[in-house]
Amino acid sequence: MIARRNFCAIALGVACLPAPAAEAAAQLLARVRQRLVDEPVLRGAFEQRKTVKGFRNPLVSSGEFVVARQRGVLWRTTVPFPSLLVVTRDRVLAKQGDGTVARRLSANDEPAVRAVSETLFGVMAADLSVLAQRFEVSGEMTAEGWRLALLPREPQLARWIQRVELDGDRFLHAVRMQEASGDLTQLRLARHATGAKLAADEEAQFE
Repeated sequence: MIARRNFCAIALGVACLPAPAAEAAAQLLARVRQRLVDEPVLRGAFEQRKTVKGFRNPLVSSGEFVVARQRGVLWRTTVPFPSLLVVTRDRVLAKQGDGTVARRLSANDEPAVRAVSETLFGVMAADLSVLAQRFEVSGEMTAEGWRLALLPREPQLARWIQRVELDGDRFLHAVRMQEASGDLTQLRLARHATGAKLAADEEAQFE
């Protein structure tokens, strides 16, 4: 029993699964981590298609994103109208195109926000240690890339997300998120570029 607990503690944050399953998940995450580019800042473009339960046509938006591994994620929508989403490990901040704060959620006020914000940050930054803590992980590696399937461990997270699927190679390229409400969000990420630090205006958005 002691040996099993020790194994679970070191297996990249994988919760105490049966030993073969935990070992397989840990090995998979380690191989994906080796494949991913690890730079302080990652920029790119996105297209999001959100299928809302009860609506025939998906809601489509596009724009640019910035992932700063030490700060958080900037999600800047330009089409159909400008807006900005700032995600850190302890808050989610939504701004309108003119900079006005439309919504602010803090983990200090709402503990469930931390699970949501860490998940969003973990998905965009491909932070595998965070994902392993929040989700049961399965998937596969191929010569072209990798694919992960995530099932939430925590009830408060399961009330929001049913399943997440990630596809990538050196970068994360696609996210498919099935929400508990029945809505489906699909992201395509492209034009990836790495950097050593944030630009001044990007840094200001995290203040």
